[in-house]
Amino acid sequence: MQSKILPPSLQPGDLLRVIAPSGALREFEAFGRSLEIWRSHGYRIEVIPNIDEKWGYLAGKDENRRQQLAAAWQDPECRGILCTRGGFGSTRILEDWSWQSLNNPIIPKWLIGFSDITTLLWSLYAAGISSVHAPVLTTLVDEPDWSIQRLFDLLEGRPLAPLKGCAWGGGVVSGILLPSNLTVATHLLATPIQPNLDGVILAWEDVTEAPYRIDRMLTQWRLSGALAKVRGIALGSFTRCEAPPNIPSFSVEEVLRDRLGNLDIPIVSDLPFGHGSPNAALPVGVLATLDADQGVLSINM
Repeated sequence: MQSKILPPSLQPGDLLRVIAPSGALREFEAFGRSLEIWRSHGYRIEVIPNIDEKWGYLAGKDENRRQQLAAAWQDPECRGILCTRGGFGSTRILEDWSWQSLNNPIIPKWLIGFSDITTLLWSLYAAGISSVHAPVLTTLVDEPDWSIQRLFDLLEGRPLAPLKGCAWGGGVVSGILLPSNLTVATHLLATPIQPNLDGVILAWEDVTEAPYRIDRMLTQWRLSGALAKVRGIALGSFTRCEAPPNIPSFSVEEVLRDRLGNLDIPIVSDLPFGHGSPNAALPVGVLATLDADQGVLSINM
């Protein structure tokens, strides 16, 4: 099994482009403070004009957001792409999209984000390029110091410490790590964006999804056959995923155990990534080891 192409490591002084491929920017104070974190590490940051553009719940019309992404990807000076926020919208800009058509030969660069940005991360993975599942520019400022340092360690080519979670048992497995937001990834099943899932370790997180909706999504994964050759599952935080009050329900933890516990693959839960803090940076498309007896996820970059 081959890992994907790693873009060149970043170093202070590199130019990074800020784009808004998904939801409309609302959290301006957090956005500004997160930009300062990047600048304080020595990076040159270029924010696209009209970063606060709105078209309904989207950060501008599809063609405008698509052009932002294409321009950043094709800019030879730009070494990385920072996403403002998630929400919804990145899937729309990937209709009739091809990374290969933007550069020939394709020139990889880091793309950084999570939540709705899952669509871009998975699309790049399918094109053979690694990216980073990590805080966006409206959430980075809320991260603890160790999580922020982990992001820069990843991008600048330093080793990453293992993450510790709750061991479900099932042994130790190695595979290509594929992090995502569960809801977004579920909606990519059976689309051209869905990558080959054979031999991967899926890493899932989510936010504000009631337990019955988590159940519905996991049941779709089971029925679709998409889990047939997955090697392991790493579960992050499922933030604010409680049932509505006064309605009979399982807890989200019970749903996860019920829908995943009989797959006979290694599973580790409660790992520190996802919505809320901390959201530990995870590379997409690199070899990882999941120890479901010790509850540890290790990155083998």
